[in-house]
Amino acid sequence: MTLPRLYAIADASCFGGDMRKMAAFAAELTSAGATLVQYRNKIGSSREILSEGREVKRKLGSRTQFIMNDRPDLCLGADFDGVHLGQDDISVAGARKVLGQRKSIGLSTHNLAQFHDAAATSADYLALGPIFATRSKQDPDPEVGLKTVTEARKVTSKPIVAIGGITRENCRRVLDAGADSVAVISDLLESPGKRVEEFLRILG
Repeated sequence: MTLPRLYAIADASCFGGDMRKMAAFAAELTSAGATLVQYRNKIGSSREILSEGREVKRKLGSRTQFIMNDRPDLCLGADFDGVHLGQDDISVAGARKVLGQRKSIGLSTHNLAQFHDAAATSADYLALGPIFATRSKQDPDPEVGLKTVTEARKVTSKPIVAIGGITRENCRRVLDAGADSVAVISDLLESPGKRVEEFLRILG
């Protein structure tokens, strides 16, 4: 799987659950050049997530890849391109049974031990973080730092998405450490179109 260098995340909690604001945000991201967006909604019901996911896909699906956070069943129901799993979600093998081989699967890891285990699964890409201190989670895992990215790069040829506290100021260092892509939430919220353009210019 080939990932774009910018892995944008649209988190419903950043918009107070207001679907119109979230959809407008996603539209700005894609219009500015983001080619992959993860839809994260940990506050809505399954019905709400499915409905909102379908609406976002209907409006923007031709412009970008959409990844559903946590739920392979809702990924399938909304016809997203893939799912991103956390350590406490269904296993990669379980998700693969739901999605088959046509949909992509990503898996979050928070240390090298988890990363080694994840590399042995059929996940198409692996996320690692938080790289730096982050404000996007209420109870984040300990920072792993750039050195862990470099060590993880030695473990697998699968794409690595770095996440956690990544900004325009530090994103290039993350790629230089060995990541293929950087996941960004907070630093896209203000003037998202402009921020995407800046990230893409910096990431090259």
